[in-house]
Amino acid sequence: MSRVQCVDVHRVPCTGPGDLSGVRALVESGALRPQDIVAVMGKTEGNGCVNDFTRDFASTAWCHFLSPYLGCAPEAVHHRVALVMSGGTEGVLSPHFTVFSRRWVEDAPVAGAAKRLVLGIAHTRAFAPEEIGRMAQIEATALAVQAAMADAGLDDPADVHFVQIKCPLLTSAKVQDALRRGVQPVTQDTYHSMAYSRGASALGVALALGEVRAQALSDAAVLHDFALYSSRASASAGIELEGNVLIVLGERAGAASDLAIAHTVMADAIDAQAVVQMLHSAFALSGQDANARLVNLLAKAEASPSGAVRGARHTMLNDSDINATRHARAAVGAVLASVVGNTSLYVSGGAEHQGPAGGGPVAAIVRMPT
Repeated sequence: MSRVQCVDVHRVPCTGPGDLSGVRALVESGALRPQDIVAVMGKTEGNGCVNDFTRDFASTAWCHFLSPYLGCAPEAVHHRVALVMSGGTEGVLSPHFTVFSRRWVEDAPVAGAAKRLVLGIAHTRAFAPEEIGRMAQIEATALAVQAAMADAGLDDPADVHFVQIKCPLLTSAKVQDALRRGVQPVTQDTYHSMAYSRGASALGVALALGEVRAQALSDAAVLHDFALYSSRASASAGIELEGNVLIVLGERAGAASDLAIAHTVMADAIDAQAVVQMLHSAFALSGQDANARLVNLLAKAEASPSGAVRGARHTMLNDSDINATRHARAAVGAVLASVVGNTSLYVSGGAEHQGPAGGGPVAAIVRMPT
């Protein structure tokens, strides 16, 4: 007999970033053991920009909720559970939490058994301000992807379908700290630093999964060479952490979960057909029929840096009132919601080096018939 993972995933609506009443109801019903929770991906209703403290609010609420169950102080929960809070539910997107639980069961994997969902988590070290958006972040992220794969029991990068990262950003205080020490941060624009951090983190995933060669990477490649990207990376920057936290989602034969995962890449913001084809080929699901079995759709969204979508000009990059990442989330969120008939979707803005320029990776977690 050998121990195998049994992963479950719950999508839980919330009325605000600190509302865990739905999670408590699952716990009280016996459907979820708090001790088994290893990762949470939240979509909060802030602006998703530098000053979006709904992410920190949600993380703090989760830390205080899990603390007594895990037997540790609230501030120590971050070391035990991967908390990824992504701000921004523009348009039709609905705030919610996606809760991943994992337990180990004694079972002998059956030869040739269908692959099922497994997950692993990892953290990088904290980054100095001048390391964000540069090779130091790329290399540390690549090592953390390998550690998370090992935690998931995955040794073949082909079995990895999605790598979710929460990464830090530069604040004014961090920029001034670097300048006082005589070093230059990658940018002094705090909003632009989010893109650098996301981009470097995504390239770290690409390096770990063999999607790019190490020789092709450099500080100068970040946000400049968009031919370099990962088709399975999703990075979200925030003010609430100093290093990267990673969740690797993949499949392994013999895993005890009744969930499966598949991924695709949207070529642009309106590439609904790529998602339709993925749902059909991987799960034999069509259109909104997918909603009954779909646990969640995880996606990246980006305002095309070329300024056009399929040859037609867009104005997302020129709006001085609303950031481009917010436009992109609203647009892609509506496209995906129309495909699957659900608005509680994890759509994250800013897809630098995450899929082709203007597009982005998408993964579907689906409950399989038993």
